[in-house]
Amino acid sequence: MELNSYIDHTILKQNATEADLAKLCDEAMKYHFATVSINTCWTAFAAQRLAGSGVGVTSCIGFPLGAANTAGKVAEVKQAVADGTAEIDMVINVGKLIDGDDEYVINDIKAVVEAADGHPVKVILECCLLNDEQKVRACEDCVAAGAAFVKTSTGFSTGGATLADVALMRKTVGDKCKVKAAGGIHNRAEAEAMIEAGADRLGVSASVAIVEG
Repeated sequence: MELNSYIDHTILKQNATEADLAKLCDEAMKYHFATVSINTCWTAFAAQRLAGSGVGVTSCIGFPLGAANTAGKVAEVKQAVADGTAEIDMVINVGKLIDGDDEYVINDIKAVVEAADGHPVKVILECCLLNDEQKVRACEDCVAAGAAFVKTSTGFSTGGATLADVALMRKTVGDKCKVKAAGGIHNRAEAEAMIEAGADRLGVSASVAIVEG
């Protein structure tokens, strides 16, 4: 299986330096990954380094908690778009979802989608904090708000992507939305299993090892 085009090559740790980001971008160009997935302070740097390469930038919004207010998320998205991002990954407001406040969740996502101005928005559900009913409802909220993808995890909470979650998300959204698996994907076998379970995109930091392994 050709995995390169599925991969968002990721570095989101808070102590990532400019040298780390430069290496990430250079690897993404070498291996023809879909995008680099980064925190928004690096969007302009990455967009400039990747210009003309065919590799995009995914900027992560409200990361990793998703608990910023909607206006803050919108401002971050608008700046990322101005800085040259290709795609947006946002974190859902997990607490509002658990409270059953779907109106808030939908409006929060919809505001980000509108601010993204046509750039695809992937919505991170943080599945490890949700039960199956909440995961299904989160997927339905994402579809209702116009998201391009639903995504399993930030990789910064209590767990990452599971095959069961990817399959449930795929079943719930059908062809209305794509699915991104992220968090704890370490090798080629795990990556291929996620795709077979229904993932359209993979968020991984071990990208080079995966495609070479």
